[in-house]
Amino acid sequence: MKVIIKKSKLSGELLAPPSKSYTHRAIVLASLSEESEIQNPLISRDTKATIRACEKIGAEIEFEEEESILRVRGVESSPSLPDDVINAENSGTTLRFMTGVCSTIEGISIITGDESLRRRPNTPLISSLNELGAHVISTKGDGTAPLVIEGKLRGGETSISGDVSSQFLSSLLISTPLAEEDTEIHVTSRIESRPYVNMTLQMLELSKIEIEERTDTFKVSGNQYFEFPNFFRIPGDFSSAAFIICGAVVTQSSVRVRNLEPSEQGDSAIIDILGDMGAEVGWDLKSRVVKVYPSELQGIEIDASDIPDLVPILAVVGTVAEGETLIYNAGRLRYKESDRLEAISTELRKMGADIEVEGNSLRVRRSSLFGCEVYGHRDHRIVMSLAIAGLIAEGETIIRGAEVVDVSYPNFFYDLYDIGARLRLE
Repeated sequence: MKVIIKKSKLSGELLAPPSKSYTHRAIVLASLSEESEIQNPLISRDTKATIRACEKIGAEIEFEEEESILRVRGVESSPSLPDDVINAENSGTTLRFMTGVCSTIEGISIITGDESLRRRPNTPLISSLNELGAHVISTKGDGTAPLVIEGKLRGGETSISGDVSSQFLSSLLISTPLAEEDTEIHVTSRIESRPYVNMTLQMLELSKIEIEERTDTFKVSGNQYFEFPNFFRIPGDFSSAAFIICGAVVTQSSVRVRNLEPSEQGDSAIIDILGDMGAEVGWDLKSRVVKVYPSELQGIEIDASDIPDLVPILAVVGTVAEGETLIYNAGRLRYKESDRLEAISTELRKMGADIEVEGNSLRVRRSSLFGCEVYGHRDHRIVMSLAIAGLIAEGETIIRGAEVVDVSYPNFFYDLYDIGARLRLE
């Protein structure tokens, strides 16, 4: 699918989509528990992969579309050996979380994914699970999927670096409560993307799982029992809403985005970042509404350690800010669905942006963009960022491979159209 976008002004109000990160965690933890209702879940390509994976370990999951509820009958802390290969599709969260869960099951499980996911590294997680008594191998011997997992996880001690994917640590925190013995996880460097780990810890606490965090160490008791709440409502997704918020900012528009409440989402930092750049963005915590008003922007320096998913759209914002915007500590973006540093810089340069990659940083200067044909690199966040760039580019922007937005925000183009974007899908 391709989308054709013309320069536009935005106005109006829309509802932020449900959080992908919270939905993944809720599905997995509810599946390990008894019975739960997950209200307002995100139903996207990635979360569907997690649903199918959890069904493979014995959970019964039903989606009631009219009420927007996932009803989950879980495995009561005793996951079953999958009777077939688990296909995580394009979802790194599904792959990493279910690798940990499958390591707690006696027998052999196999997890794979699509072409993109089969290029993403998993060696730190594999090493830790093996240190804790499981036997996990990459069939290609390089840490990438397909992965063969033989349980059962024993427990013990392991060390893992904090500057690799937070999904590895989250996977260990989810799986080790089912280990036969207690576990100590030593983190050997600062935890980047810490908000995602905090989200995992929050959800585990709601599931009555006890984890003690001390300096650089997580202590997890073995043989615990998951008790996810009977009812849990998924909050709105700041990672996805950021594209709409930034779209209003760069087009000098007034927009309201509802369903954005305080949570453990690190990407809520978009409000403060835009504010530091001079944007007039207000967040009413009581009404859960973010309001954007026309304003002028100034380039700043942005530390991306905890907000990697915001980097592509912040690169677009940098093209309308006076002076220079430096986005640093963004090295992990090279191992996402695409090498996001190269992907966003390559495509924005086609549109006339003054942008360059410097090691693990992006340097962006104020630029006048023009429409042209660009490619989404099979990456939902690249496609959505280019769509926002198309709103400020002179002429017509054509984005090929636009269908991948269904990974995280299936209604993205429809929502954008509803608030004034001049676009059509072909």
